[in-house]
Amino acid sequence: MTARIQVIESDQAEGKMKELYDRFNGQMANILKIHSLNPKSLEAHLDYYRVIMFGKSPLPRRLREMIATVVSTTNECFY
Repeated sequence: MTARIQVIESDQAEGKMKELYDRFNGQMANILKIHSLNPKSLEAHLDYYRVIMFGKSPLPRRLREMIATVVSTTNECFY
């Protein structure tokens, strides 16, 4: 499937985006690459994800992962 949103691939990244790709060893998921034109939004997305998945919650992490999987499946999302 071809992306409909323009992205900067890891081999073309510079500056802050290159730093972020390097943190992922160049293996960043496509869902995160959509932020490649705006690295600041990627950092915000990653911070948000950390809070949702790893922050204090009445739901155990295992259950949060299961919810994410069900939602992705329901939405016919690869991610």
